[in-house]
Amino acid sequence: MTYDILGRGPLDYVPCTYGTSKLVFRGPKRVLTDPYVAFIGGTTTFGKFIQQPFPLLVEHQTGVTSVNFGQANAGLDVFSHEPCILEAAKEARVTVLEVLGAINTSNAYYRVHPRRNDRFLRPERQLQHLYPDVDFSQFNFVRHMLRHLYHADARQFSTLQKDIQALWMLQMRELLPHLSPEVVLIRFGGGEFAGRWMEEGSGGAAMVTDSMLDELGGSVSAVVDVSVDRGDPKPLGAGMVFDMMEQPAARAVHSPAVHNAASQALRPVLDRLM
Repeated sequence: MTYDILGRGPLDYVPCTYGTSKLVFRGPKRVLTDPYVAFIGGTTTFGKFIQQPFPLLVEHQTGVTSVNFGQANAGLDVFSHEPCILEAAKEARVTVLEVLGAINTSNAYYRVHPRRNDRFLRPERQLQHLYPDVDFSQFNFVRHMLRHLYHADARQFSTLQKDIQALWMLQMRELLPHLSPEVVLIRFGGGEFAGRWMEEGSGGAAMVTDSMLDELGGSVSAVVDVSVDRGDPKPLGAGMVFDMMEQPAARAVHSPAVHNAASQALRPVLDRLM
């Protein structure tokens, strides 16, 4: 399980577990003694290929223990079914929740892998009814499958997208009360990428719009946006560890500069909330 989640690359993520959860997290393992900040999120929070991901940088800057509950390739599904992790987040002074894409969750149209939520498992009848001519056996990843459906029939896709967004809002409203009283949402890339998820090389929280976050504004303490340059290819080097086989995947993650920007943006917010 550890290798399935963390990979066999040269960077030692010091894998650890918490409580009864079977999920493997990035270490070193922290003692959950007040005060601490819980970080919940996907690949960026976990810090794939990054020597010092933003939760660790925050710990260095503030002196407050940061517990990294990030999971590579995670959507909201991973955490919604982990009461042990939610309990740990509930006891934190602040929970920093990465805004995760709406597409990586099981819904009325398709199923995703229970841990690697970017993996497409199978379509449901409702999706097969919308797209009766599509061979779904050709897809392994949710984003690839949805791109194909978007280009196959954009009109039908609008129905699918609205339902996916509505489910994401419902999941967030159900998740937030289980976290600490102070919750900070952190979004990478901003709202401009929410509607461009179908483009090759696009990132950000797919299908999560500014208006969706605005609706959640009253339920969280703050929303932090971190700018991401989607222009030139990302420079690889200082602050990243990967082998030659991992280079394409390393180019797809946010750079150490983005992690540094995230920690700088979070610091004044956490100083205020702690």
